[in-house]
Amino acid sequence: MKQSSGVGVLDKAALVLAAVEQGPVSLADLVSRTGLSRATAHRLASALEVHHLVARDGDGRFAPGPRLAASVSIPLPWALLDRADRVLTDLREVTGESAQLYVRRGALRLCVAASERATGLRDTVPVGDALPMTAGSGAQVLLAFAAAAEPALLADAPFDAATLARVRERGWAESVGERETGLASVSAPVRGEAGTVIAAVSLSGPLERLTRSPGQRHGAAVLAAAARLSTTSTVD
Repeated sequence: MKQSSGVGVLDKAALVLAAVEQGPVSLADLVSRTGLSRATAHRLASALEVHHLVARDGDGRFAPGPRLAASVSIPLPWALLDRADRVLTDLREVTGESAQLYVRRGALRLCVAASERATGLRDTVPVGDALPMTAGSGAQVLLAFAAAAEPALLADAPFDAATLARVRERGWAESVGERETGLASVSAPVRGEAGTVIAAVSLSGPLERLTRSPGQRHGAAVLAAAARLSTTSTVD
């Protein structure tokens, strides 16, 4: 392996990051791409996961973490991310559906944490995926509680200002087939210390299980998860 910096462990970690940037990889693929030993590749990838530079997808493969995926100067809510895995896993276990956490990045929402249903038909949103702010209950929540109205985004969305007003009134949003035909979702706002909405926790899955009224079915569970994440959340 060619050393480019003279700091061996840093160069090896850079190899791991370069490998996952190409797409999710199993440990065997990571070893093949980096030329590192199995033990070294696993140790470095696991260490990078702690710092949110590497994540795991629903199949346990190594993928770009939210710190890489953000690619912008806006800090991610790290204290929130530290609690997210447990809360999202609990939400998945209670409902049987996939759960995600989104933060806004301009006209996109970035998935920064996820807990996927292990088997059967499910909605898979890998950590690092950027989705539009013009479809889905997560987008509705982030727009409903934005500091100002954004008519340019609403012009391209299947929901309108009246929909966002209802989201603010009841505290959660739902969508049926907005982002993808056959999918439904429910989302609720996560608030920071000042009460500002800093993220949206979402539950998503096939319409046949969530029904055409996913909010009635799972709104309470999503609200409870959002409340757990909202306590003393900070951006650092």
